[in-house]
Amino acid sequence: MSDILVLLDHTSTGALRTPVRELVTLARDLTDGGVHGVWAADGAEPSADALTELGELGVTHVHRLTSDADVRVPAVLAEGVVGLLDATGARTLLAVSSFENKELAAYLAVATGAGVVTDADALERVDGTLVVGKTVFAGTWTTRTAVRTPVAVVLVKANSVVVSPAPAAVAPQVGEHAFTASAGASRVRVVERTERPATGRPDLGSAHIVVTGGRGTEGDFTALEELADVLGGAVGATRVATDEGWIGHDAQIGQTGVTISPRLYIGAGVSGAVHHRGGMQASGTIVAINTDPDAPIFEIADFGVVGDLTTVVPQLTAELRRLKG
Repeated sequence: MSDILVLLDHTSTGALRTPVRELVTLARDLTDGGVHGVWAADGAEPSADALTELGELGVTHVHRLTSDADVRVPAVLAEGVVGLLDATGARTLLAVSSFENKELAAYLAVATGAGVVTDADALERVDGTLVVGKTVFAGTWTTRTAVRTPVAVVLVKANSVVVSPAPAAVAPQVGEHAFTASAGASRVRVVERTERPATGRPDLGSAHIVVTGGRGTEGDFTALEELADVLGGAVGATRVATDEGWIGHDAQIGQTGVTISPRLYIGAGVSGAVHHRGGMQASGTIVAINTDPDAPIFEIADFGVVGDLTTVVPQLTAELRRLKG
């Protein structure tokens, strides 16, 4: 038995998504009963590598959720998770803070009366009570929330936890938890999915390093993409850049786009408007490159370079290549 379940987000090939490793590390430090994982059986089965990695992280059980309905639909998945909470006796569900999982959390809150905290970056038990830390107001305030409901659903931001292996690796037991979805949940069907074109770069929301371009790029992201590739990072953009059609809207960072918290954020030609800052201000180290010394981005930057990105970024890329040999 375990008092914590971890939702094992995965790719279509059965590989774990990067932030899941952080969730398991966090869960392992909060329970004495072993970590149980929830695998939505959406056509992708856990790969051998994924199971080995889960065992090294300390996951003792992997529960495959199967249903007569499509478990990719949040309403259906929520019913399966509710049943699994009852079956295992778990009182806490940890999941990656994503758009899909926020919808799932809402369904779980309605079904169980759970207390829900999204975009969390810290978690601990204080006198038996789950206390969740998170930043709010565009990263300017740090808060702590005590979850006093019988069930807690906590969605954790990527890059909040340093991944570490369990003291001893285990072989996870894989079991099936089948359930029949209600008529209401089954009413929604996924009729088509379109995979994003592969870029070879990490997912923007979970990347440790993000290189971002704004109006100052004037539509040319080539230098930023080269820098991101040298660093092994993702490429992001401001709303202006996506609205102009210079890059896809899935790259938009900000209050109306993706919220990120990488360990390193590099903004080139980014002014630092408040709606963009709201999506990246929680980054570990912020580097700003801009020709305007009065740009708002410099107010929150750890390192600032006043200069033309078309000169600075290629020089930075070349120096990094030299250092890497």
